[in-house]
Amino acid sequence: MNNATLQTKPQHWAVVIFGFLVLAIAFSGRAALGLVMPVWQSEFGWSSSYISGVGATALVVMAIVAPFAGRLVDRRGPRFTLNLGMGLLGIGCLLVAAMDGKVMFVIGFAGFAAVGFGIVATHVVATAIARTFQTHTGLATGIATSGATGGQFLIVPLIAVLLAFASWRWSFGALGIASLMLIPCIAGSLKRRDGAAGRPLAQHSDTSGMVEDFLFIIRKPAFHALFWSFLICGFTTTGVIETHLMPFAAFCGFPPIPSATAYGVLSGVNLLGMITAGWLTDRVNRPMLLGAIYILRSVTFVLLANLPGSSMETLFLFAILFGTVDYATLPVTASLVASHVGLKVMGLTMGLIAAGHSIGGAMGAFLGGYVFDTTGSYDLLWIGSLWLAVGAGLIVLLIPKRGFPAHASESPTAVG
Repeated sequence: MNNATLQTKPQHWAVVIFGFLVLAIAFSGRAALGLVMPVWQSEFGWSSSYISGVGATALVVMAIVAPFAGRLVDRRGPRFTLNLGMGLLGIGCLLVAAMDGKVMFVIGFAGFAAVGFGIVATHVVATAIARTFQTHTGLATGIATSGATGGQFLIVPLIAVLLAFASWRWSFGALGIASLMLIPCIAGSLKRRDGAAGRPLAQHSDTSGMVEDFLFIIRKPAFHALFWSFLICGFTTTGVIETHLMPFAAFCGFPPIPSATAYGVLSGVNLLGMITAGWLTDRVNRPMLLGAIYILRSVTFVLLANLPGSSMETLFLFAILFGTVDYATLPVTASLVASHVGLKVMGLTMGLIAAGHSIGGAMGAFLGGYVFDTTGSYDLLWIGSLWLAVGAGLIVLLIPKRGFPAHASESPTAVG
């Protein structure tokens, strides 16, 4: 272990810890909507389409907020950005917990909470890590951003317990209180703006405007490779699997409880996959690693295409394999953005890429339903997803192995 690592560990690993925690809470808040939906249908008489519509509106708000949240962490650092997001998220969850009608629900979830979700996002945490760490950046990114799936694996069951033994108001109330309680912890632990402060990059000016930064970003070929591959990533994960896997399992005749268990296994493996991908990011050819992740993801769709008529073991095998390469693209993509687009504009760049991921997810969710309604099966969806994943793998292979150093103190050979 070198001296740089020893010097950054005591203070900078706080960014990893709080990055994990804020993502765990934010993603659990998003997942809570699906848990509470049947209760609201019974208590308020709301339709599933109305509640889902509010959830979809929140996703649109998140996509709009993402680039601005990235720009905010570029300019104000993780301490201010994460505290702002947790404050808005906490207020939104408390409004939902206290709501008595549709207007308050929309303001709380699709308003305050949605903006909070857009700020407390994986691209903001990944940017904070990259601007803090000079070594072991990939591993730190993998651990911190794995909170996105760790929350679903660890916190969502606790929300379900509150829902079962107390009420849905306590579920959202607990999320709101937890969000607000983290604010003083973040403020006290993340005292510096970020670890990259005082190390400006020669590639870009810190005084540029957002339009100038945007034009700078879109002139980078690596940005386009990463944007379009991440849009496909959103299509094949958030859009296709997170939306249609459970209905497809039911279509194949699998009971709900084993199917839900398989999805839980997918989430657990997902966490390990992100950390492993982050560890590998620091050690291997990153475009090759990212391309391999997409190609391996394409292979998993072969299993799905052959799932009808298969045993439950096939579904669990898919869950394990897909979980390994699901969110694993994030730490590699973030590392490539830092080295091939620029650390000074990483937040805005990751925000644009995250917006592309959301667009891809929306396309996958819609087209999956359309394909099933039109053809009576998901076959075309799995085949299309397979070839799109292959395409994403080939696109990222066009990215050069080496970019410019992420920190001015690093030599070009340090970024591989």
